[in-house]
Amino acid sequence: MTGDGYLDDGHGESAAPVWAVFGDLMAGALGAFALILVCALGLQMELAERLKTEQQQRAQQARRLMSLEQALAGPLAAGRVTLANGRIGISGSVLFAFNSDELQPEGRQLLKSLAGPLGAYLRARGEILMVSGFTDDRPMRSARGGGPRFADNWELSAQRALTVTRVLIEEGIPSADVFAAAFGSQQAVASNADAEGRARNRRVEMAPMPRPARDGAAR
Repeated sequence: MTGDGYLDDGHGESAAPVWAVFGDLMAGALGAFALILVCALGLQMELAERLKTEQQQRAQQARRLMSLEQALAGPLAAGRVTLANGRIGISGSVLFAFNSDELQPEGRQLLKSLAGPLGAYLRARGEILMVSGFTDDRPMRSARGGGPRFADNWELSAQRALTVTRVLIEEGIPSADVFAAAFGSQQAVASNADAEGRARNRRVEMAPMPRPARDGAAR
């Protein structure tokens, strides 16, 4: 370096001023810092927006559950149904005799009391109702005088879900607002190792859910 602030190129000639080189380095560093800052701010804004969306979804879900609890206040208070995570549970023994899909009088009366509040809830929120049938894991046993009426637990759970669905439709819920699903012994809520657990697994659940978006394209 020469005494006047220039870099010596080794041949006795002055090259670029040292301050110019230092300025270029500082400009590059500031540019990189600015880029990092912009990226950090963008990430912070994205996280804040995601958090806001999640908070809105949780608040919406809380309002939905509160609305459902209010609609089913009577049956819930009487202990005739349960409500957990938006799923309405009914013990299979209330609705059906063992290994049967024929609705018992008590079960029909319960479904009749649920149809009105559920129908109003579905209309108010534009949702549909999934009726799901479940069983324990014991294989179907032969009926007296012949083989089992149902091929397996899948078929039994399907017929029970269909029975409940038809009754709800008979009691005023539009057929377009309710559908049946069968899960057999899958998704057990208790151990099948004892009678109490098996009884809990034999159940029907009803779950309101958003209506699927319709495809407007011509078919």
